[in-house]
Amino acid sequence: MDHKSPNFPSIFNDVIGPVMRGPSSSHCAASVRIGRLARDLMGGSILDVTIEFDPDGSLATTHESQGSDMGLFGGLLGWDATDERLPASAQAIRDAGIRIRFRITPYGAAHPNTYKLTMHGGDGRHTMTAISTGGGMIEVIEIDGAAVSFAGDNYLTLIFANDQLEEIREFIASQFTADRVDIYRGKKGGFVAVSAREFPSQDLFFHLSMIFPINEVRKLAPVMPVLSRKDLQVPFITCAEMLEYNASRDLPLWELARHYESARGGISQDAVFDKMQSIVRIMQTSIQEGLAGTDYADRILGCQSRGFLEKMEQRRLLDGGMLNSMILYVSAIMEVKSSMGVIVAAPTAGSCGALPGAVLAAGQSMTVSEEDLVKAMLAAGMIGIFIAAHATFAAEVGGCQAECGSGSGMAAAALVTLAGGSLTEALNASSLALQSTLGMICDPIANRVEAPCLSRNVLAATNALACANMALAGYDPLIPLDEVIDTMDRVGKAMPCEVRCTALGGLSITPTSKAIEQRLSDAKTCGKDGCGCGKTHRAKKEHTEIERG
Repeated sequence: MDHKSPNFPSIFNDVIGPVMRGPSSSHCAASVRIGRLARDLMGGSILDVTIEFDPDGSLATTHESQGSDMGLFGGLLGWDATDERLPASAQAIRDAGIRIRFRITPYGAAHPNTYKLTMHGGDGRHTMTAISTGGGMIEVIEIDGAAVSFAGDNYLTLIFANDQLEEIREFIASQFTADRVDIYRGKKGGFVAVSAREFPSQDLFFHLSMIFPINEVRKLAPVMPVLSRKDLQVPFITCAEMLEYNASRDLPLWELARHYESARGGISQDAVFDKMQSIVRIMQTSIQEGLAGTDYADRILGCQSRGFLEKMEQRRLLDGGMLNSMILYVSAIMEVKSSMGVIVAAPTAGSCGALPGAVLAAGQSMTVSEEDLVKAMLAAGMIGIFIAAHATFAAEVGGCQAECGSGSGMAAAALVTLAGGSLTEALNASSLALQSTLGMICDPIANRVEAPCLSRNVLAATNALACANMALAGYDPLIPLDEVIDTMDRVGKAMPCEVRCTALGGLSITPTSKAIEQRLSDAKTCGKDGCGCGKTHRAKKEHTEIERG
């Protein structure tokens, strides 16, 4: 069955990725991408930015502590999500002479992760509203008062004019092969949006400006690694459709993932494999860096994985075998994340430890090849596609079941694949793992993506191991995977907003959590958090020029 849409998930856009720094993909990586698109909208010339968050959303309480500010500033400066300067982005944006204002004001945001930007620069003013949809994915939903839908996964050219928009659209369509050429009208004038696999030539814009009264042209470069295209097709988008597709092929889950992503990305199946191989190597590097020890002041948990390793080596832990190795690897990755090292969001930064920790620990214990690890990760990616298409990875929308729960379901299928299990066993393991994590809340202690995130990543990895073994032993999950994913979506929407990553419920509001949060707010060592001034500032951070109101 073929499906045509520009918005089908990609394994490397939506599921296993982005490669990034920071505590949260939906806050850090997404805000970097939003900031880069905003910078392009302003032609790189920005003097001041007003950033508005709705008080009923999650960002009103989490934008600073979970890295939204850091990422947005980096994006406005043109950096990417792996840039080592990101922890210092607040100082860098001041040094660049860009004035930032934050406003918490009700404007009826429909999504909890909504950024409303008003920007002024040397060439004028633009507004942009964008949402972080989970796992680093974004959608621009408004530009200059016009409702739009741009995901940052193609080359987008905006041609602003007061009139003759129809004629401009027809001229562009006749001179350039684009995926879409659309007209948008806002409160003042409008623009023609050209979506394509590349930008039109400068000659085309020169001829356009000679014929029509153009106000300005803005080129918004893609921020996603896998681009969309016109008439995009995928072979299946549910587990049931995948099984139908596979009826005459008898392919394992990892091969089906290659078929899907090759169609989705318009790349060869070998290229899909190579991309995942590079992802696996980054994950391995993250584990090595974590086990070597991490040092970062602005976090609530220090380096604990090295102590766990010492106890393992001294045989002073209960005998957990592969399970203890998983705990170790999960901890190492989570510590790299919390120290602003490079990790892979899989499917999110908050759940970045579960999938690689489980699979790479199992791979080491089983002494498998790198090729086997890549196949396991591809199998995990296919499960993630079904979740991304029919539920969410955003804890702000679905609680921690959307993050660690999804990671557990993906890891369970990967472990079965690593063990040489069948397609049916991999799907059964995923169903069991997701069933076990339904309703898991998101309530970060001290408003940081560290705890109970660490223990829940460990829970996700060890649950995946248990469910993989249950499936390999023939346990019956009873509920098909598609139905479990649909249930995830319903359960997430039924959760109170207080326990969906808003720091308004659960462990977030315990006295100890609030005391830790206050301690971090009252005293921050600037040499560690990126300021560079070496001072310890109190309460209102007197050196900060950012206005909040």
